[in-house]
Amino acid sequence: MKLPHTVLITGASQGLGAVIARSFHAQGWQVGISDIDAQGAAKLANEIDPSGQRALAISLDVRDPVAFGAAYNTLASRWGSVEALINNAVLTQVRPVLDISLEEFGAVSDVNLRGTFVGCQIFGRYFKESRYGRIVNIASLAGQNGGTATGAHYAASKGGIITLTKVFARELAPFGVTVNAVAPGPLDLPSVHSIVPRDKLDKITSSIPVGHLGAPEFVASAVVLLASPQAAFASGATWDINGGLYMR
Repeated sequence: MKLPHTVLITGASQGLGAVIARSFHAQGWQVGISDIDAQGAAKLANEIDPSGQRALAISLDVRDPVAFGAAYNTLASRWGSVEALINNAVLTQVRPVLDISLEEFGAVSDVNLRGTFVGCQIFGRYFKESRYGRIVNIASLAGQNGGTATGAHYAASKGGIITLTKVFARELAPFGVTVNAVAPGPLDLPSVHSIVPRDKLDKITSSIPVGHLGAPEFVASAVVLLASPQAAFASGATWDINGGLYMR
Protein backbone atom coordinates (compact mmCIF):
# COMPACT_ATOMS: atom_id res chain seq x y z
CA MET A 1 0.00 0.00 0.00
CA LYS A 2 1.59 3.23 -1.16
CA LEU A 3 1.18 6.83 -0.14
CA PRO A 4 -0.69 9.07 -0.15
CA HIS A 5 -2.60 7.78 2.85
CA THR A 6 -5.23 9.66 4.81
CA VAL A 7 -5.17 10.18 8.58
CA LEU A 8 -7.57 11.79 11.03
CA ILE A 9 -5.99 13.40 14.09
CA THR A 10 -8.23 14.48 16.96
CA GLY A 11 -7.48 17.50 19.13
CA ALA A 12 -5.06 18.64 16.45
CA SER A 13 -5.45 22.42 16.46
CA GLN A 14 -2.63 22.96 18.95
CA GLY A 15 -0.09 21.31 21.22
CA LEU A 16 1.13 17.80 20.49
CA GLY A 17 -1.75 17.25 18.07
CA ALA A 18 -0.57 20.11 15.87
CA VAL A 19 2.99 18.75 15.88
CA ILE A 20 1.64 15.34 14.87
CA ALA A 21 -0.42 16.89 12.07
CA ARG A 22 2.62 18.71 10.70
CA SER A 23 4.68 15.50 10.82
CA PHE A 24 2.12 13.48 8.87
CA HIS A 25 1.82 16.20 6.25
CA ALA A 26 5.61 16.43 5.93
CA GLN A 27 5.68 12.68 5.26
CA GLY A 28 3.24 13.01 2.39
CA TRP A 29 0.00 12.07 4.12
CA GLN A 30 -3.41 13.64 3.52
CA VAL A 31 -4.31 15.02 6.92
CA GLY A 32 -7.68 15.55 8.56
CA ILE A 33 -7.10 18.11 11.33
CA SER A 34 -10.01 17.75 13.71
CA ASP A 35 -10.82 19.65 16.87
CA ILE A 36 -13.78 20.95 18.83
CA ASP A 37 -12.15 24.31 18.11
CA ALA A 38 -13.10 24.50 14.45
CA GLN A 39 -11.43 27.87 13.90
CA GLY A 40 -8.17 26.63 15.37
CA ALA A 41 -8.27 23.54 13.16
CA ALA A 42 -8.94 25.68 10.08
CA LYS A 43 -6.08 28.01 10.94
CA LEU A 44 -3.60 25.14 11.27
CA ALA A 45 -4.82 23.45 8.09
CA ASN A 46 -4.25 26.68 6.18
CA GLU A 47 -0.79 27.10 7.69
CA ILE A 48 0.23 23.55 6.82
CA ASP A 49 -1.22 23.50 3.32
CA PRO A 50 -2.69 26.77 1.97
CA SER A 51 -3.73 24.97 -1.21
CA GLY A 52 -6.00 22.66 0.78
CA GLN A 53 -4.93 19.72 -1.33
CA ARG A 54 -3.57 17.63 1.55
CA ALA A 55 -4.95 19.22 4.72
CA LEU A 56 -8.58 19.55 5.75
CA ALA A 57 -10.06 21.02 8.94
CA ILE A 58 -12.93 19.13 10.55
CA SER A 59 -15.07 20.20 13.51
CA LEU A 60 -15.23 17.20 15.84
CA ASP A 61 -16.45 16.59 19.37
CA VAL A 62 -14.79 13.28 20.23
CA ARG A 63 -17.54 12.39 22.68
CA ASP A 64 -20.02 12.08 19.80
CA PRO A 65 -20.10 8.85 17.74
CA VAL A 66 -22.16 10.50 15.00
CA ALA A 67 -19.52 13.23 14.63
CA PHE A 68 -16.79 10.59 14.32
CA GLY A 69 -18.72 8.81 11.60
CA ALA A 70 -19.27 12.10 9.78
CA ALA A 71 -15.55 12.87 9.99
CA TYR A 72 -14.72 9.52 8.42
CA ASN A 73 -17.22 10.07 5.62
CA THR A 74 -15.88 13.58 4.97
CA LEU A 75 -12.33 12.31 4.56
CA ALA A 76 -13.35 9.27 2.50
CA SER A 77 -15.39 11.48 0.20
CA ARG A 78 -12.51 13.91 -0.20
CA TRP A 79 -9.64 11.47 -0.68
CA GLY A 80 -11.22 8.09 -1.38
CA SER A 81 -10.17 6.23 1.77
CA VAL A 82 -8.94 6.62 5.34
CA GLU A 83 -6.04 4.53 6.63
CA ALA A 84 -5.27 5.85 10.11
CA LEU A 85 -6.76 7.44 13.21
CA ILE A 86 -4.77 9.24 15.90
CA ASN A 87 -6.74 9.65 19.13
CA ASN A 88 -5.01 12.68 20.60
CA ALA A 89 -7.83 14.91 21.95
CA VAL A 90 -7.29 15.60 25.63
CA LEU A 91 -8.64 17.56 28.57
CA THR A 92 -6.11 18.21 31.32
CA GLN A 93 -6.94 19.46 34.80
CA VAL A 94 -4.49 19.77 37.68
CA ARG A 95 -6.27 19.32 41.00
CA PRO A 96 -5.54 17.51 44.28
CA VAL A 97 -7.40 14.22 44.28
CA LEU A 98 -9.50 15.12 47.34
CA ASP A 99 -10.68 18.30 45.62
CA ILE A 100 -11.82 16.79 42.30
CA SER A 101 -15.57 17.12 41.85
CA LEU A 102 -17.60 14.37 40.22
CA GLU A 103 -18.47 16.80 37.42
CA GLU A 104 -14.82 17.52 36.70
CA PHE A 105 -13.91 13.83 36.87
CA GLY A 106 -16.67 13.09 34.36
CA ALA A 107 -15.64 15.90 32.02
CA VAL A 108 -12.01 14.74 31.85
CA SER A 109 -13.02 11.09 31.46
CA ASP A 110 -15.52 11.93 28.73
CA VAL A 111 -12.95 13.60 26.50
CA ASN A 112 -9.92 11.43 27.20
CA LEU A 113 -11.31 7.94 27.76
CA ARG A 114 -14.75 8.01 26.17
CA GLY A 115 -13.37 9.97 23.21
CA THR A 116 -10.69 7.35 22.61
CA PHE A 117 -13.20 4.52 22.95
CA VAL A 118 -15.61 6.14 20.50
CA GLY A 119 -12.85 6.80 17.98
CA CYS A 120 -11.51 3.26 18.19
CA GLN A 121 -14.99 1.78 17.88
CA ILE A 122 -16.28 3.88 14.99
CA PHE A 123 -13.06 3.78 12.94
CA GLY A 124 -12.43 0.18 13.99
CA ARG A 125 -15.66 -0.82 12.28
CA TYR A 126 -14.66 0.92 9.05
CA PHE A 127 -11.14 -0.48 9.16
CA LYS A 128 -12.42 -3.99 9.87
CA GLU A 129 -14.64 -3.79 6.80
CA SER A 130 -11.81 -2.54 4.59
CA ARG A 131 -9.39 -5.10 6.12
CA TYR A 132 -6.76 -2.48 6.85
CA GLY A 133 -6.18 0.30 9.34
CA ARG A 134 -3.89 1.88 11.89
CA ILE A 135 -5.04 3.37 15.19
CA VAL A 136 -2.62 5.16 17.51
CA ASN A 137 -3.83 6.36 20.90
CA ILE A 138 -1.99 9.05 22.83
CA ALA A 139 -1.63 7.79 26.39
CA SER A 140 0.74 9.25 28.99
CA LEU A 141 3.35 8.43 31.58
CA ALA A 142 0.69 9.57 34.06
CA GLY A 143 -1.39 6.54 33.12
CA GLN A 144 1.50 4.27 34.11
CA ASN A 145 2.85 5.84 37.29
CA GLY A 146 -0.26 7.61 38.61
CA GLY A 147 0.93 11.05 37.57
CA THR A 148 3.12 13.53 39.41
CA ALA A 149 2.06 16.84 37.86
CA THR A 150 -1.48 16.06 36.72
CA GLY A 151 -4.83 15.29 38.28
CA ALA A 152 -5.95 11.80 39.26
CA HIS A 153 -8.77 11.96 36.70
CA TYR A 154 -6.28 12.68 33.92
CA ALA A 155 -3.98 9.85 35.07
CA ALA A 156 -6.87 7.40 35.40
CA SER A 157 -8.18 8.24 31.93
CA LYS A 158 -4.75 7.72 30.40
CA GLY A 159 -4.38 4.38 32.17
CA GLY A 160 -7.73 3.41 30.72
CA ILE A 161 -6.51 4.33 27.24
CA ILE A 162 -3.64 1.87 27.61
CA THR A 163 -6.13 -0.88 28.49
CA LEU A 164 -8.47 0.03 25.64
CA THR A 165 -5.52 -0.14 23.26
CA LYS A 166 -4.95 -3.77 24.20
CA VAL A 167 -8.62 -4.69 23.92
CA PHE A 168 -9.10 -3.13 20.48
CA ALA A 169 -5.76 -4.52 19.27
CA ARG A 170 -6.81 -8.04 20.17
CA GLU A 171 -10.25 -7.62 18.58
CA LEU A 172 -9.06 -6.08 15.31
CA ALA A 173 -5.79 -7.95 14.69
CA PRO A 174 -7.34 -10.65 12.45
CA PHE A 175 -8.58 -7.95 10.06
CA GLY A 176 -5.32 -6.20 9.22
CA VAL A 177 -5.89 -3.46 11.78
CA THR A 178 -3.28 -2.55 14.38
CA VAL A 179 -3.92 -0.52 17.53
CA ASN A 180 -1.07 0.94 19.57
CA ALA A 181 -0.44 3.68 22.10
CA VAL A 182 2.35 6.15 22.71
CA ALA A 183 2.92 7.23 26.31
CA PRO A 184 4.97 10.43 26.51
CA GLY A 185 6.49 11.85 29.64
CA PRO A 186 6.81 15.62 30.18
CA LEU A 187 7.23 17.34 26.82
CA ASP A 188 8.61 20.72 25.89
CA LEU A 189 5.22 22.15 24.90
CA PRO A 190 3.56 25.49 25.70
CA SER A 191 0.70 23.61 27.35
CA VAL A 192 3.09 21.93 29.78
CA HIS A 193 4.74 25.21 30.66
CA SER A 194 1.36 26.87 31.21
CA ILE A 195 -0.15 24.10 33.35
CA VAL A 196 2.81 23.23 35.58
CA PRO A 197 4.24 25.98 37.82
CA ARG A 198 7.85 26.85 36.99
CA ASP A 199 9.32 25.64 40.28
CA LYS A 200 7.48 22.34 39.99
CA LEU A 201 8.49 21.92 36.35
CA ASP A 202 12.12 22.54 37.26
CA LYS A 203 11.86 19.85 39.91
CA ILE A 204 10.28 17.42 37.45
CA THR A 205 12.93 18.16 34.82
CA SER A 206 15.74 17.54 37.31
CA SER A 207 14.20 14.15 38.13
CA ILE A 208 14.26 12.99 34.50
CA PRO A 209 17.28 10.69 34.03
CA VAL A 210 18.20 12.23 30.67
CA GLY A 211 18.00 15.70 32.23
CA HIS A 212 15.57 17.51 29.93
CA LEU A 213 11.98 17.61 28.68
CA GLY A 214 11.00 15.51 25.69
CA ALA A 215 10.82 16.74 22.11
CA PRO A 216 7.25 16.63 20.77
CA GLU A 217 8.62 16.20 17.25
CA PHE A 218 10.15 12.86 18.23
CA VAL A 219 6.86 11.69 19.73
CA ALA A 220 5.16 12.69 16.48
CA SER A 221 7.68 10.67 14.47
CA ALA A 222 6.87 7.59 16.55
CA VAL A 223 3.16 8.11 15.90
CA VAL A 224 3.77 8.39 12.16
CA LEU A 225 5.83 5.20 12.23
CA LEU A 226 3.11 3.26 14.07
CA ALA A 227 0.58 4.50 11.50
CA SER A 228 2.66 3.29 8.56
CA PRO A 229 2.07 0.10 6.57
CA GLN A 230 5.44 -1.15 7.81
CA ALA A 231 4.10 -1.29 11.39
CA ALA A 232 2.03 -4.43 10.74
CA PHE A 233 3.77 -6.46 13.46
CA ALA A 234 3.34 -3.87 16.22
CA SER A 235 -0.05 -4.09 17.88
CA GLY A 236 -1.32 -3.79 21.43
CA ALA A 237 1.90 -2.04 22.42
CA THR A 238 2.48 1.10 24.45
CA TRP A 239 5.66 2.87 23.41
CA ASP A 240 7.24 4.71 26.34
CA ILE A 241 8.93 8.05 25.56
CA ASN A 242 9.70 9.48 28.95
CA GLY A 243 13.42 10.12 29.30
CA GLY A 244 13.87 7.16 31.62
CA LEU A 245 11.31 8.27 34.23
CA TYR A 246 9.46 4.97 33.93
CA MET A 247 11.25 1.80 32.94
CA ARG A 248 9.82 -1.69 32.46
